Amino acid sequence: MDDGFLMEVCVDSVESAVNAERGGAGRIELCAGLVEGGTTPSMGLLQVVKQCVRVPVFVMIRPRGGDFLYSDREVEVMKADIRLAKLHGADGLVFGALTEDGRIDTELCTALLAVCRPLPVTFHRAFDMVHDPLVALETLISLGFERVLTSGCDSSALEGLSLIKRLAEQVMSPARFVTLGLFPPGGGITERNLQRILEGSTASEFHCSARSARDSGMKFRNPNVAMGASFSAPEYSIKVADVAKVRTLNAIAKNIL
Repeated sequence: MDDGFLMEVCVDSVESAVNAERGGAGRIELCAGLVEGGTTPSMGLLQVVKQCVRVPVFVMIRPRGGDFLYSDREVEVMKADIRLAKLHGADGLVFGALTEDGRIDTELCTALLAVCRPLPVTFHRAFDMVHDPLVALETLISLGFERVLTSGCDSSALEGLSLIKRLAEQVMSPARFVTLGLFPPGGGITERNLQRILEGSTASEFHCSARSARDSGMKFRNPNVAMGASFSAPEYSIKVADVAKVRTLNAIAKNIL
């Protein structure tokens, strides 16, 4: 935070983690399944990433894609993944849980927070699916979350900018002490819109993936077979964090802040 801001890069591979650090990221959010918005990574990935980077690594705890309403068995998976992530060197955890009517699931969040401690915890973009974001933010503050990721309950941080600003002002109110750290606008951040987002939101953190497509090294290719569903990424194009993009975003933020 020496430059007055912190850039968190969301990654799903060792290569992306290394590139994010080389580009100047101050924190890594480690996930799998970025095409689904991020799911829990393997503990093998966490172990190797921790061996390769020095910046803090926060681990996504999300047992599947889709909504954030979890069954009892899914909750047991989440608790087990939290314990394993702590065991293998996670510096922080990232999760979110909602009730069926779009409110923060305070009972489940309290239970998961207890398993996470003493590590810091981020409430992820499940926040963007809540019924009332201002009320939800107060709930998260009272529960003890240090950080929230949001695109302002819209399709990107740029579209949700007005709400992000209101939420940031709510967090930073000088009239009270809150443990909900800096408010990072996540979702759709690029070199073209970062300046406007940071200036318009008064945020001191931002969250992005900063990826570019890299062609596969495979020489033999079968165009008739896909490894996933029709919406999945193509097998012969790999997306990784781009060192140049990370550096550019960092430079923009430094110039602003």
